[in-house]
Amino acid sequence: MAHIVDRDLNLVKKALCLSIAVIEQQPEGPFRPDSDVADMKDLADRLMKNNGEMAHHLHSAKLILRGGPL
Repeated sequence: MAHIVDRDLNLVKKALCLSIAVIEQQPEGPFRPDSDVADMKDLADRLMKNNGEMAHHLHSAKLILRGGPL
């Protein structure tokens, strides 16, 4: 298994939160992978120091998806 640290770990956290945000924006139904979101959130919880870090990365992901603040 890869040992991910420093800048690489930060990029993994950002990518994970962006994936979570994208899936959560999808309409509920058979094509929305809710089990993936649950697993991704669990992994994010284990990778991040606290809920504040998770909230920061999720907020940044939502800004990316919107194209900026609204």
